[in-house]
Amino acid sequence: MYQPIIECVPNFSEGRDMKIIKQITDEIEAVEGVRLLDVDPGKATNRTVVTFVGHPDVVIEAAYRAIKKAGELIDMTKHKGEHPRMGATDVCPLIPISGITMEETASYAHKLGKRVGEELNIPVYMYESAATQPERKNLAHIRAGEYEGFAAKIKDGRWKPDYGRAEMNTHSGTTAIGARDFLIAYNINLNTTSERRANSIAFDVREVGRVKTNDKGKPVLDENGDPVRIPGKCKSVKAIGWYIEEYGVAQISMNLTNINDTPLHIAFDACCTSATQRGMRVTGSELVGLVPKSVLTDAGKYFLKQQRRSVGVSERELIHIAVRTLGLDELAPFDPDKKVIEYLLEDKAARPLAHKTLLEFADATAGEGPVPGGGSASAYVGVLGVSLGTMVANLSSHKKGWDDKIDFFSEWAEKGQAIKDKLMMLVDADTSAYNKIIEAIRMPKTNDEEKVLRSQALNAATKGAIEVPLEVMRVSLSSLELIKEMATHGNPNSVSDAGVGAICVRTAVEGAGLNVKINCVGFKDTEYVEQAKAQVYEMLEKAKTMEQEILAIVEKLME
Repeated sequence: MYQPIIECVPNFSEGRDMKIIKQITDEIEAVEGVRLLDVDPGKATNRTVVTFVGHPDVVIEAAYRAIKKAGELIDMTKHKGEHPRMGATDVCPLIPISGITMEETASYAHKLGKRVGEELNIPVYMYESAATQPERKNLAHIRAGEYEGFAAKIKDGRWKPDYGRAEMNTHSGTTAIGARDFLIAYNINLNTTSERRANSIAFDVREVGRVKTNDKGKPVLDENGDPVRIPGKCKSVKAIGWYIEEYGVAQISMNLTNINDTPLHIAFDACCTSATQRGMRVTGSELVGLVPKSVLTDAGKYFLKQQRRSVGVSERELIHIAVRTLGLDELAPFDPDKKVIEYLLEDKAARPLAHKTLLEFADATAGEGPVPGGGSASAYVGVLGVSLGTMVANLSSHKKGWDDKIDFFSEWAEKGQAIKDKLMMLVDADTSAYNKIIEAIRMPKTNDEEKVLRSQALNAATKGAIEVPLEVMRVSLSSLELIKEMATHGNPNSVSDAGVGAICVRTAVEGAGLNVKINCVGFKDTEYVEQAKAQVYEMLEKAKTMEQEILAIVEKLME
């Protein structure tokens, strides 16, 4: 449903001169499609952490420009600061947010690293999931010796850069580029003012746990003389307890460094369990910074499953459940549109129909313009059809005496939500396809070159106008399996809703089919047209057959 999104969090070795920092961030903001989310300078560390997001292609372009500008403006021979560092751009991690795997993110990191090494003459080391050698996964190992030690370190064959020459760049230093998991800064609120007791919970949950002590309270040492530790409950979690005077409560402050190892909701539950065992209660929690949408939707599903309820509800409802259960609005209002990365990036102008009210959509359709037309209407009728089937699944999951069937209905409801979301995208895609045809028609044709370009654009736009309603047919058709299952096995009291859903879907398939056929008229690629029409007739027949089967089931149950 969404384009791939990655986050980039470069750390620049300048935290005091805001003019330099501004010039670097200006380079980032100059790249179209990139959203600059945060700029966090530190005077003591003399270091600035910048956060921006977008499609992988534009993110690595922005990162390259920022690294280049930092290399020009920051002289590492003069740099002093408390934080370990080795270059003007000390580290530049890429983090998958949505619609992209870690492996794919790592490949983008390598594209960036190669370009920086070759074009900017900055030695580059790849780390974390982009590491080329096991000993380079850990950033601390790469950075050991810092800027001052790299003149000698880089000549050691074991520390030959992954990209760029094995020569010290005295002005810009060295840069580490990698791919890593999203880090979440998360605080748990307690009904106590005791920092010591908050720390006791932090030690229970954090991965490193606490130092084991003997009966006299002294650390137990291992054979090497090192303290023996009792590990905590949550892998990839760092935690400490503190008292926040502003709120008048103690908190467990956590960094979740790998949300695949320990998701937010698991860390929350672990703190709740530990607090209860120690005579305290968790009263809410606080997210610091932004989070990917999946962090909250996964939490919503987790808490719904604990309640033995269907998880096949909308993503907004999942987020609402997560916010209420985690108590994310205890200390301040929590607005998902300002805290969820994907929502911050969402371009509502690119999906105007999806964001209209029902009345606005109807008024737009009934207006004097050619769009939205039958294609968008067909897609939306499909949305209504699959939504009715999904409703029956969710209602059935709550039926008294059907507790053993909750998982069955929940899985079907999830599938229905996914189909609904795809069709909602296609509502606007159909209008967009029409607009591209108009744009192609209006292209100049005063000479042969312009005529060729216009013809190519019109050909591509026409194919798009055919493919979109074909996809509406395919996606709508896939929902009839769900509706048939609900008519057969769902709550009998809602069987008429399943029947209406089937009629809507059949209408969507029929309507989209008409759109395919009219867009094929006059298209010169006859082979393509014949293949498209063959698909149309095949799907029309399937939709007709399945609708009849579903309505027969519905009628029998209503006798």
